[in-house]
Amino acid sequence: MSATTHEIDNPPPQAEKRRASLTTVAASSLAGTAVEWYDFFLYGTAAALVFNTLFFPASDPLVGTVLAFATYAVGFLARPVGAVVLGHLGDRRGRRATLIASLMLMGVSTFLIALLPTYGTIGVAAPIILVLLRLVQGFALGGEWGGAVLLVSEHGDSKRRAFYSAWPNVGPPLGNLMAAGVMLVLSNTLSDAAFLSWGWRVAFGLSAILVIIGLVLRLYVTETPLFEEAARNADQAPKGLPAGVVIRKHWRMVLLGAATRFGENAGFYIYSLFVITYVTKMLGLAPSVALNAVMIGQGVAIVSIPLFAILADRIGRRPIYLTASVATVVWAFVFFGLLDTKNPGLIILAVAGGLFIFAMFSSVIGAFFSELFPTEVRYSGVSLAYNLASVLAGSLAPIIAIWLYTKYESGYAIAAYLAAMGLISLVASLIAKETRETDLATVGH
Repeated sequence: MSATTHEIDNPPPQAEKRRASLTTVAASSLAGTAVEWYDFFLYGTAAALVFNTLFFPASDPLVGTVLAFATYAVGFLARPVGAVVLGHLGDRRGRRATLIASLMLMGVSTFLIALLPTYGTIGVAAPIILVLLRLVQGFALGGEWGGAVLLVSEHGDSKRRAFYSAWPNVGPPLGNLMAAGVMLVLSNTLSDAAFLSWGWRVAFGLSAILVIIGLVLRLYVTETPLFEEAARNADQAPKGLPAGVVIRKHWRMVLLGAATRFGENAGFYIYSLFVITYVTKMLGLAPSVALNAVMIGQGVAIVSIPLFAILADRIGRRPIYLTASVATVVWAFVFFGLLDTKNPGLIILAVAGGLFIFAMFSSVIGAFFSELFPTEVRYSGVSLAYNLASVLAGSLAPIIAIWLYTKYESGYAIAAYLAAMGLISLVASLIAKETRETDLATVGH
């Protein structure tokens, strides 16, 4: 047997160790983001099913106002704050320690929701505490994604960076799928009284188990080599707060990165959240039609993201971005056309197609964002860019969609809005340079 053949069949122990390490790092990042998005989406699901009854009774106008503010906007508004604070810790203290902290914050806040007394027990204090816990959720999520991506991308293997960096992006659809699935099982197996009394608390309590799994994986992973190298050369790093350095020196990259996500983020919330309202309220169909479509669509995204990431490592990030952006513009109109047929099979096709396009975007975001910023401020940079898009595109998408339908009474008005978001991503993708060959250690130097 030749030496070359022997090396292929029996790779050196060091290479085996490296592959195992990358697999563990990717699993750690996926577990953490899945848990945090499970918690984040679970709140939104519960808000529609139980919180409006147990924490925000309509008889109290003050509480009704708190509900309007809390159920949607608070979690998103807290995310940029989390991006700045946790980004600072991630750039100064390390990616691993910050990710452990963000996971603990999310897990504890969600578990406390499971134990929270209702409005009927402690009055207005119940929704106030609920809002505060939602703030903590948003704060934790603001620093989660950036760190999870960097934990993978900074551990090495530049030739497969998109593939490994894509696994944290499987977290949002997986977390959404888990949250919807758990609530669906509980609501279908328990009586209405039992579900309102204690069943919904089980879903939040399960978060503790998921957090423990995520923590075990994250404690096992070591700090990234690039951060350790940057820490040794800290005297050469830019002075000032990392977020301040990013805003002063790399603001163009923040805006560019955020703009590439507009089609992806607005699309995600239209395809997976607003569609439930559209199918049930505007089209008058059973909630199960929309929920089944969303769950199938999330499954499509989970499978597609790593497959597109493999392609991105071969042909680059930019072609994937451009294709996804164009697809968003076209599918926006196809999507609502399929929904308006009221055919359950075509509704599934509409949602699955939309989340397939979302998967294209998600396959390259992790690698592309990592390749935009220098190591010393990378955590802050990717977190700010990611969460800026979430606030400007994702948080507003369902609200704008409802307003457009109220004004024009047509899904095609919403399609035009979504197409505009896709055009923003398309322009940003055309401006962006290909980053596949980027050496993360030399970015900004």
